[in-house]
Amino acid sequence: MRYEPTYESVHSHPLPAWYEDAKFGIFIHWSLFSVPAFAGEQHQDISESFQSGSADLWRNYPYAEWYLNSLRIPGSVTQEFHKKHYGSRSYESFQEDFEEQNADFDVSDWVKLIRAAGAKYAVLVTKHHDGYNLWPTVNPNPRRPGYHSKRDFVGEFCDAADRAGIRAGLYYSGVFDWTFRTDVPIDGAAGYMRHQDMPAEYVDYAVRQLKELIDRYRPAVLWNDIAFPHGYDVNELFAYYYNRVEDGVVDDRWMQYLVPRTAAEWEAFEESMKGKFFPPPPKERFHYDFVTAEYQELTGGRREKWECTRGIGRSFGFNRTEAGLDYLTGKQIIDLLVRVVAQNGNLLLNIGPRADGSVCQEQIKPLLETGAWLKTNGEAIYGTRPHDPVMCTDQNGNPVYFTEKGNTVYAIFLGEEPAPQMKLAGYRIPEGRCVTLCGVGPVSYTVKGADTVLKFPETCGRQPAYVFRVEK
Repeated sequence: MRYEPTYESVHSHPLPAWYEDAKFGIFIHWSLFSVPAFAGEQHQDISESFQSGSADLWRNYPYAEWYLNSLRIPGSVTQEFHKKHYGSRSYESFQEDFEEQNADFDVSDWVKLIRAAGAKYAVLVTKHHDGYNLWPTVNPNPRRPGYHSKRDFVGEFCDAADRAGIRAGLYYSGVFDWTFRTDVPIDGAAGYMRHQDMPAEYVDYAVRQLKELIDRYRPAVLWNDIAFPHGYDVNELFAYYYNRVEDGVVDDRWMQYLVPRTAAEWEAFEESMKGKFFPPPPKERFHYDFVTAEYQELTGGRREKWECTRGIGRSFGFNRTEAGLDYLTGKQIIDLLVRVVAQNGNLLLNIGPRADGSVCQEQIKPLLETGAWLKTNGEAIYGTRPHDPVMCTDQNGNPVYFTEKGNTVYAIFLGEEPAPQMKLAGYRIPEGRCVTLCGVGPVSYTVKGADTVLKFPETCGRQPAYVFRVEK
């Protein structure tokens, strides 16, 4: 099918089966911000920070990849850190450090980790808000010549992923580019909106780069961040993409804000946004293949496909201050993956490598634990669809989530340790069905009214989560 540059045409694009089936992907945030690798100590995830309404959020922003913006905020912890460790050096000077430190890095090391984790796709940041390109672009930044990698990390990554059977997607910061907006930092809703107001020169540059990424690398996912400048018809770009990558997917972060134009409009807007972190999203319709949720879970048995994204820690870019409890354990990742998949989502879990490309052990260990669990229990995740009901509880209130595939239903117990018998409260398995515990063997059960009682085999051992396979 050939797509036309209209909403109606691109919105007819079906969600590809590969994305529906993949369930688990890895995000990679790596750029100049990986040199200072700092965002201050954090004690809660960003979603919790927003809910708390802390006025100090922007001065102690939890994302290391926002280092340049935080550096521009007077009195920020990043500004203090930078002055102490780097003096008057500019952020752009990290380019030399970054390229020197990763000169010998083998990108296939990431792909080996991604595969070992059991992920089926991966999304690499090609240009974050700092504007640095991770490939030797033929469309260089008009404001900062040479501000791109001499090595084609994007191409190397896509090639290595393809050889490993991993779908490679690419991230691009569509509207934020801090080489074009250097006048004000983002420290609230008004600053956030001012950075949506990009010149025509930038729009032309961004569109050319996005088309270059599409033509050169044929990304399986075109993952835009924040928004896209108002005035450009994004349907033209979607049609361009789908006509070259028919089974590609785009996320929902292509919204376009109509920014104030006059001084009076800006004054009224800034007054209305006082004390708010972000402006409300625009109401205009726009196309996407899936919805994104950042450090949040979309519950309620959604029919619309969605993707949960977050870091293994509290930042996407590597943050040197994170340690210990800041990172998810393998058990926590598995629980999150199960909850997301059972509710029609995919999990895009981020790793933040150091500047030299290496990934810290605190991120590697839980990924390998997740991969080990998926080797035995992946049939309850990959290629499944939501089940009705989404979940029930056992006799102790521990959650049991359901997925299904063909004639098989999977009941996934997330409790820390099973009792000899587990009751599925309010969930009745018809008598005579074949029930097995994945990786162990057959399971006996009894039906008591509206409940089912499963008997755990004595040989099941301790697992992060227990998967019961029920043949319809």
